[in-house]
Amino acid sequence: MTSSDKVNVLMVGTGEYTTGYVGGAAADSDKGAGVVALTMFDMRRRGKVERVGMCGVNGKKFPGIRQHMQNCIGNVYADMDLTCETFPADDQVDPKAYVTASGTFTKGDVAIVFTPDDTHFDIAMECIKRGMHVMVTKPIVQSLEHHHKLAEAAKENNVLVAVEVHKRLDPFYADARDRARAGALGDFQYMYAYMSQPKHQLETFKAWAGKSSDISFYLNSHHIDLSEWTLEGIAKPVRVTATASDGVAKEKGMNTEDSITLTVQWENLNESKSLGCAVYTSSWVAPRSDVHSQQRFFYMGSKGEINVDQAHRGCTVATDDNGFGSVNPLFMKYTPTNGKFAGQSSYGVKSFEVFIDACMAINEGKAKVEDYDDGSLATVHTTMKGTAILEAGRLSLDSDGRPMDIIYEDGGVEPTGIKPHEF
Repeated sequence: MTSSDKVNVLMVGTGEYTTGYVGGAAADSDKGAGVVALTMFDMRRRGKVERVGMCGVNGKKFPGIRQHMQNCIGNVYADMDLTCETFPADDQVDPKAYVTASGTFTKGDVAIVFTPDDTHFDIAMECIKRGMHVMVTKPIVQSLEHHHKLAEAAKENNVLVAVEVHKRLDPFYADARDRARAGALGDFQYMYAYMSQPKHQLETFKAWAGKSSDISFYLNSHHIDLSEWTLEGIAKPVRVTATASDGVAKEKGMNTEDSITLTVQWENLNESKSLGCAVYTSSWVAPRSDVHSQQRFFYMGSKGEINVDQAHRGCTVATDDNGFGSVNPLFMKYTPTNGKFAGQSSYGVKSFEVFIDACMAINEGKAKVEDYDDGSLATVHTTMKGTAILEAGRLSLDSDGRPMDIIYEDGGVEPTGIKPHEF
């Protein structure tokens, strides 16, 4: 751990969201400059972060990554120090490099994990056991069993462990959540959520798509987290049924679904235990359009409803080079102001900064780990329902669409297991 007013950060993962570097070039998406590394370098510029490390599997990629970050960050924004220790060495390939890398950090330092879904558990556990605070991209893990184990380890080591779900910082989503919780919309009745990415993203994710994860874990996790965050203490998920479409990915040699829909039965925690239904659909075979990612939801309570289209914020840009597009600078403002990075108010940045601020407060003794279980962060202790829904969805798909029941013990509100529904 460094001086109490700063933290050291290890970024685990070197792909699109961390660096914007995919397949030897800038990602063909809205994140060509990356998010995580850019944010950490900017936070170092502003005095919140000190040492920065980056860990991947293939060290041979690092020369290209460094040049990419110089082109997209160093040459674009003033006063950016891109100094970054990298693991493994440039001539090595090591799937366990995170063990060596985390071993060079100490208790109170921070690990930010953006790697394929099936690697999250091992990497997070390694960092937790070293006393590091850990933020993991969604889904934090793929099974309720692993989620419980991470929660136990976090408690034993007194560290903050959270999921990076930046939509909680989106003012549109946050306001919708607060309106639902204020009671004016009544008991939960129905929700429909849709999120997609264009089919060329299958090339970005071909290393793991259909092998270690699917589109539901990757994209449905966003709106499932919104539901869990919104309905905490109000309703709980009790049954999940999954359906899917396929064909496009399989034609590309990827044995995975194109789109996945999870239908989730929620039980309101009121006297009547009334039921609500949520339908979450995600896809990675959408056509190119005016946005990289379509994302929207409709929420209806017994007394009101709300619609949010997160893809269209009323701002469009057209250029000779890139044509027409709807842009969302609320997520990431890449355009510099007076030569400097000016995206600090963007919720893509704030999602990390609020976590870093929390870690500093804990290290300084100004806050306790459990203080952040109040919904201000998506902590490992408050996100188990989301993991249960996602795992149950996968189990349902693998059982030809059989519904899966989420188990609670002794009238509790935290899931303890999943079992096939008995008709």
